[in-house]
Order: sequence, then C-alpha cells, then structure tokens
Amino acid sequence: MEVRQNSFLVLTRPVCVVVMVIAMALFSAGCASSLVTNPPRSATEQLLLSSAADRAMASVDLDIFAGRTAFLDLTYFDSYDSKYAEGEIRDALFRAGALLVNSETNADIIIEARSGALAIDNDTILFGIPNMSVPIPLSVPIEIPEIALYKTQTQHSYAKFALLAYANRSRAHIYSSGPLDGKSYHDYHKILFVSWVATDIPEKAKTPKKAEKYKIWSPQYNLGNMPPPSSIPVVSPVTAGSTNAGAMTH
Repeated sequence: MEVRQNSFLVLTRPVCVVVMVIAMALFSAGCASSLVTNPPRSATEQLLLSSAADRAMASVDLDIFAGRTAFLDLTYFDSYDSKYAEGEIRDALFRAGALLVNSETNADIIIEARSGALAIDNDTILFGIPNMSVPIPLSVPIEIPEIALYKTQTQHSYAKFALLAYANRSRAHIYSSGPLDGKSYHDYHKILFVSWVATDIPEKAKTPKKAEKYKIWSPQYNLGNMPPPSSIPVVSPVTAGSTNAGAMTH
C-alpha cells in the first residue's frame, strides 16, 4: 500500500505543476488595448490638394506689385482647403515684393483672388474578380475576396486660380492673371501580387532624389528686409545667474 501511495504521488506531481502553471497564467494574464484614431481625411488627399495649389502659384509673375501697398480680397475665393490656398497666394505676392495691408482703405491696389477648382478625381480600373458576396440558401453568404490580375487606382488633383488687380481709388483695371493651373497625382498599380505607387508628391517620394525632382520651389530669403535687432539688451542665463550669485554673497 505504501509503495502504491508513493508511486501515485510521484506520478501526479508533474500534473499538479502543469495545472498550477496554467491556473497562474489564466489568472495573471491581462488584456491590453490601445485606441487608434484616424482623422476624417488622409494625408495623401491633403498633400494632393496642397501640391496642386503650390504648382498653380509657383510660376506666376507678380513683380508689377513690388513695393506697392495692396489688399488681398478673398470675397470670391471659395474652395476646398481654402486657407492653405489663400496662404499660397499671399506667399506669392510677398515673394514678388508686394506690401500687403490688412485694410482696403490703406491700400493703393486691390487684388481679388478667385478659385475655379481645387479637387481630386478618382478612377479605378480592375481586370479580375471584384470583391463580392455570394448568397447561399439557408446559410450565411460567402465573401469572395478581390482577385486582381491587373488593378490601378488613380488620384489626380487639379487647382485653378485667378487674380484680378485694380486701383483702389479710380477702380481702373491694372492686371488680370488668367487661369493659374496646378496638378498633382498619386497612382496605385497592381499586377497579380506585385504592386507599386507612382506619384509626384514630394513628401511621398521614396528617395531624396525623387523628392528633389518633384520639389515645387525652394525657400527664398530677403535679408535686406529684416528689421534691425532690438535695442533691448538681452541677458544670457549664465550672466544672470552670476549676477544673482554675486548679489547674494554681498
């Protein structure tokens, strides 16, 4: 009897250890999750629109406004992402040397901006079997995934702006830009299991060389317009600390 009892204990000990480990794992196991949120619009969409706006204003010649006080009237400018487009127009005028003011009464020239387009066209072409749901009688429908022999999804953005300038007091015509057009694209292609993206968005370029190729314009500086340094003396933290320490010792 004693031999059987000892052998029973020896046989069950590994089982007890396994049971204890499983129990500890079940009671100590936790569940961690993080909330992932996405904005309502994708970065690609916003970059397509802003790149088209950049290209629309990149080559316009506005040198006739250099040194002139001008007021930019945006009453007739209505578009998607209008704030960025308006800022791009202001940037182009400042780069040309225009002196933009905040009030129409203080301006010699009124410049009206209007928008004809700032949007994206999307197209999809598929050669293969699209994603579909096949109904099964007396059962749950079967979802068939997309099988693409060839697929392309294209996103092309277009910007169209125009500027009109006239004298503030006489209201006489000074300048009409005509259509200022800009474009950008982001295309996805897939053949069987091989896919790639073609785009002219600098921020989406895979290599610095391609980003440089599609860069719209480089930063410009007019250091001659920089105001003189402030006359208020600037005290460095080290000097201030030394002064305070000296005052405390006295």
